[in-house]
Amino acid sequence: MKTSKSENGYYGGLKQIAKVANSTLPLRRILSSIAKSTTKAMRANGCSIMLLNSQREYLTVAGAYGLSDSYLRKGPLLAHKSLPGILDGKVVAVTDASKNEQIQYPEVAKQEKIISILGAPLIQNEEVVGEIRVYTHEPRQYSQADKAFLLTVGNISATTMERAELYQMLSTNYKKPITERTELGQIPKLAPSSLRPSSFAHPSEQEFSKLLDFYRLEWLYEPRAFPLQQESNKVTEMFTPDFYLPELDLYVELTTLKQSLITEKNRKLRRLKELYPEINIKLLTKSDYLRLLAKYGYGPIGEAKVQGINQVLFSHSQIQHRVRTIAKHISRDYAGRHLVLVGILKGVICFMANLMQHISLPVTVEFMAISYYGDDTEQVVKITKDLDSSITGQDVLMIEDIVDTGMTLNFVLNHLSTHNPASLHVCTLLDKSVRRLVHVPLKYIGFEIPDEFVVGYGLDYQGKFRNLPFIGTLTPELLERELEEE
Repeated sequence: MKTSKSENGYYGGLKQIAKVANSTLPLRRILSSIAKSTTKAMRANGCSIMLLNSQREYLTVAGAYGLSDSYLRKGPLLAHKSLPGILDGKVVAVTDASKNEQIQYPEVAKQEKIISILGAPLIQNEEVVGEIRVYTHEPRQYSQADKAFLLTVGNISATTMERAELYQMLSTNYKKPITERTELGQIPKLAPSSLRPSSFAHPSEQEFSKLLDFYRLEWLYEPRAFPLQQESNKVTEMFTPDFYLPELDLYVELTTLKQSLITEKNRKLRRLKELYPEINIKLLTKSDYLRLLAKYGYGPIGEAKVQGINQVLFSHSQIQHRVRTIAKHISRDYAGRHLVLVGILKGVICFMANLMQHISLPVTVEFMAISYYGDDTEQVVKITKDLDSSITGQDVLMIEDIVDTGMTLNFVLNHLSTHNPASLHVCTLLDKSVRRLVHVPLKYIGFEIPDEFVVGYGLDYQGKFRNLPFIGTLTPELLERELEEE
């Protein structure tokens, strides 16, 4: 049986891709080489491999071939607007990009002379983590062989990135003391730090990136170049902002206090706003960006870190996204019923107030308060404030900020059961299962956390930190100092 010319090309392309995928080159080099081999095998004009961010909102280029710098820097692709079918694990073909509403930047595609696009998902553990796309300058009807080949390349790329992430985690892990090492089951979602810039143009940019990382605020470095002046169809002046913050939809340009630099950058910003009025951009000094982060709830003015916080486990945006998801599940599961939310003061106030806003059905809110008495060997729970209304025959959802040993929750659930509710279930923001002593069924869980003391978003330590918009761990020094003072 004879094989077609394209099939022979795909066979050779896969051999080359498999070879480079097993090389020791840096990850970005490997992905760009895979993009090059894919472009040639498919007789296309370009190829890009992109990663999906943790919130599954936008895509950023991890490797590319045959595409201009201006096209690659056209801006972040919104995953739910740009060929959204790929997010569902489908291979998506676009015959004419100029007439397709799924193209986010049609004018930029036209400048790049892109006509047809074929996109396939990168899948890890049955979850889409990125995309691979090929582009042509002429209309193309893609065959099943074309789609199968690109899907295979996507699978190879996903495996390559997963291996790189595992290698990086192991390399870092075994340099730490045993007590600080990460378990293999805790490998983070795909977000290779090797895709971050190896260097910054100015130390202030690196400092800013570290501050963003501390608060777990996602960022892209120099993601888009904006043409400001053109002569004879050639761009004579460009402006590339230093950062893009997707969660705030904000471009940031950093500057020093040198007046000549500020004046020139202000001129470019004015021109940019004239040409691109829809773009949100700010020119910031160090004091400006500290105020900016404070404005959006990421930290106090004048401090690069919150005093006493070791690291941020879950950012404000991560919490908000998870709360909305839980509320959606609750609304679906209790559709057509009236729900009673019961919380224990005080730690649950932030979570409960936020959660109830996103539940799309009638709810009643009840609060309880408890205290502990006894010695260190045996503590007894006492209810100091009970329910104000009857829950007999009602659907009750116990809302918890954190569940660790499960002993207090078990006591409260037993107490609520004596009121004969129609149903009684538990929703907790945090689950510290490693400390569980009493098994309690949890119907809704926000995040699993390690055996560490966490604060923020209603959780406190010695009455402090409740008002932080994120959830973080305390510095070892603070914990040790507090123990010494007791």
